[in-house]
Amino acid sequence: MPLFINRDQIFAHQVHLLEHKLRSKEERILELETENALLHLRLAECSGRQRRDHDEVTKAVNDHQLQSSTKKITQSALIKLLSGVQAVKHDLSELFAVYVSFATELEEQSKQLLEKVEQANSSLNGHSEDEFQNLQVRVAALEHSLEEERENCRAEKQKRKELHNTLVELRGNIRVHCRVRPVLPFDQIQSSTSGSGSASSEEVIHAVSDDTVMVNCVKAGMLVQNKMFEFERVHGPEESQEAVFEEVKSLLTSLLDGYNVCIMAYGQTGSGKTHTMMGSQFLDELSGTQQEAQQGIIPKAAAELFRLISEKPAESHTVEVSVMEVYNNEVFDLLARDEHSNAAGQRRDVITTASGASQVPSLTYERVSNASEVMQIISSVLKLRAHCPTLVHADSSRSHLIVTLTVSSKSPNAVALARRLQSAKMDMRRSTQKEWWSPRCRRANLAAHHSADETSASPASSPCSTPSLSPCPSPRRSITQTPFRTKLQLVDLAGSECAGMSGVSGAALWESSCINRSLSALSDVLGALAEHRPHIPYRNSKLTHLLQDAIGGDAKLLVMLCVSPTQRFITESLQSLGFGTRARQVQKEPPRRKNNSLKVK
Repeated sequence: MPLFINRDQIFAHQVHLLEHKLRSKEERILELETENALLHLRLAECSGRQRRDHDEVTKAVNDHQLQSSTKKITQSALIKLLSGVQAVKHDLSELFAVYVSFATELEEQSKQLLEKVEQANSSLNGHSEDEFQNLQVRVAALEHSLEEERENCRAEKQKRKELHNTLVELRGNIRVHCRVRPVLPFDQIQSSTSGSGSASSEEVIHAVSDDTVMVNCVKAGMLVQNKMFEFERVHGPEESQEAVFEEVKSLLTSLLDGYNVCIMAYGQTGSGKTHTMMGSQFLDELSGTQQEAQQGIIPKAAAELFRLISEKPAESHTVEVSVMEVYNNEVFDLLARDEHSNAAGQRRDVITTASGASQVPSLTYERVSNASEVMQIISSVLKLRAHCPTLVHADSSRSHLIVTLTVSSKSPNAVALARRLQSAKMDMRRSTQKEWWSPRCRRANLAAHHSADETSASPASSPCSTPSLSPCPSPRRSITQTPFRTKLQLVDLAGSECAGMSGVSGAALWESSCINRSLSALSDVLGALAEHRPHIPYRNSKLTHLLQDAIGGDAKLLVMLCVSPTQRFITESLQSLGFGTRARQVQKEPPRRKNNSLKVK
């Protein structure tokens, strides 16, 4: 039987064997690779250990070298220090020797001086006590005489002040006070922004005395020229609000005596007018005592007025307040409200009455009973006042504020009434000797004279002065009293400065122009009054028209000049001081007392 060999099976078997060998080889390769990786890890560990050992050896060597070098340096420093200590010891020993010699010499000198003092005491023992007592008596006498001279000086100053005020009242001049504000932080800021440095913030206006202001006029290439201005009172930067009001307080007594009073603050923007009149703008943040100390003339005047009224009989005086502002040459009643829009601040007109006094028809008056009500009303409308930021001041007032307190007196003093009755009777007698009320009175007077001559009696006076002889039924001899009104006007004027300095434009430029024109009109009125011109231009501005009876009438007017002390505002300050000088030259009519009118009917 033939033997057949299946090649496919043989090949398949060989392939199987070869695949088995291949797998065994691959497994061996994996084992060798694993072994190789383990060997690499061991090698890395050995190399890292060797590197760390090397670093430790290097560090130890470096530390040893550093220690050796430090030791050398320390040894050299110790050697130098030792030599220095030895030198100091030597110097101390020399100094101690000098000290010992000085101490010995001083002890000897002190002994000598003590011996001399003992000798002098022994020689002067009998006379020293008497001389000492005599010196004490002389010192006491000198101190007493000095105190007397001080009292005399104070009394003379007070007398001089009273006489000066009396002279001012008799002459009818306007009283002018000046207040120089201190240098404020915004002066330094403005100087740095203007580029002029510290020269602009230099203080050139000083209050040298109670009535004199000195201005240092500095011009390039010329010597400093000092100009002096005298006023009734000058307040320096250090004087408080209370000191300023003390000089104003006496006018309020005149208000209840029957005189109209006006207090006006004049000056450029940022000179302290509103601070002087109203007080600090941070009053709400202060305590009660601090608030009272920082209040201005308006709140203090209201408090003083009601204090004076409280000393009078109950319900004898009533007070009404009105607040106006003059803005863009228009008068606005800040207490009035529109019935339709309920908007505050209504425009009003100014008229002149037959007696020559200015009057605002339809002006709103609020009845008040204490100073707090006055300030509440003013504070409620003060936010309506026109304000605008400028380069000079961040909150510049652009209108003139006028606060008026009107006092109505109902029950006059009996003695004053008797005096007025007597004065009216004498005036009536004098008038009847010159002018007769009617031809019937004249004929009766002639008949009375004729009968008096026949009976050799004394000459008869006017028949109207004796009821039994008067054939004239008119006027009837009944005297009636009507309440009289006086007013206190407190004016915070808007500040003036040139447009270039304030940096305003547009509508604000028109506001500034109106302010300057109204203040110029005020200056023109004062100039006309000082020169006694026949025509006084009150109607050139609503401001002067409104204050006509206060400026040129019979009211007591006080102008409070507020000036800035720095060189930057020297032009405006000189203008304000010149305005005050012109105001002092005005000789008004002597102030007349607004008493109860005595009507003879």
